[in-house]
Amino acid sequence: MKQLLELLGFLALVQGAMGLLHEFTDWHIGLVQRIGFLDGYEIYASVALIVLAFALFAVAESRRSD
Repeated sequence: MKQLLELLGFLALVQGAMGLLHEFTDWHIGLVQRIGFLDGYEIYASVALIVLAFALFAVAESRRSD
């Protein structure tokens, strides 16, 4: 379970960083800008993904290794 949480945290961190990179450099990478209902809120969604990633890392760290 700990490894799954770490993997999900890593994916959220990468997607959040790529979303911010897209917004500030106009490189066409990441998935956040491709989701239609987030039009105009891409920066907020990217920051939320990064916060979610750190929360997942914290939860994974608090879990015991089984």
